[in-house]
Amino acid sequence: MSSTGNILPQPKMPKLIVVAAFNRDDEGDLKPAFDPRQMQSEDAARRLAKTIESEHAGVIAWSREANPAIGEYGEPTVLYQAGEVPDME
Repeated sequence: MSSTGNILPQPKMPKLIVVAAFNRDDEGDLKPAFDPRQMQSEDAARRLAKTIESEHAGVIAWSREANPAIGEYGEPTVLYQAGEVPDME
C-alpha cells in the first residue's frame, strides 16, 4: 500500500458564479429583483442573464474565485452586464 502521507495538492479555489437582477422602486432607486442566484457555470450565468435582461432595469452575471469556508475571495469578473446595475463593492 503506497501512501503519500497527509499532504494533498492544494486544490484550485472554487468559483462563485452569480446572476443578479435589479429593478427600480417607486423612488427610482435600484433594488434587487431577487436574491442573487448562484450558477454552476459561467456559460449558464451568461445565458440566464441574457434571457432575463428584458424583464429588469439591469442584470449582471459575475464570477470570482471563492473559498467561503476561510473567507477568501478573489476579485469579481463581470461575465455579462446589461442595463443599470449598482456599483459592485
